[in-house]
Amino acid sequence: MSHTYCLALFHCVFSTKERRKTIAPDLQARLWAYMGGVAREHGMKALAIGGTEDHVHILLSLASSVPVADAMREIKAASSLWMHQVLARENFEWQEGYGAFSIGQSQEETTIAYIAAQAEHHRQRGFEEEFLAFLKKHRIEYDPRYVLG
Repeated sequence: MSHTYCLALFHCVFSTKERRKTIAPDLQARLWAYMGGVAREHGMKALAIGGTEDHVHILLSLASSVPVADAMREIKAASSLWMHQVLARENFEWQEGYGAFSIGQSQEETTIAYIAAQAEHHRQRGFEEEFLAFLKKHRIEYDPRYVLG
């Protein structure tokens, strides 16, 4: 076979540093759109982006040549720089780590709907509780010192 075919979908989640509420609701749509553009520039497809004042969810489709660690580094670095330079948000930073959870194509629509409903979802459940549920669902071992606030 002369071509490589790959479908790799990742539901990525990361928060602002110290989970500070530094993504004002009126800036969220612009930031999500910018992050989608960064993904596109680096050979990824952002199928959905959404979040709240202290974290973001991205459903990414990655080419076989793009490791998830590279994807996260590019999106987080470029969007942080954009927040500083374009929006003059001096106190904005992303946390160092992230969660990246593989999903099957059959879960794509459900995940997109979940990401779109973040504001509503977080009226009842905090980020830490949500993130721990993702880790448990995907059977990922973790150290509570690095997950819990």
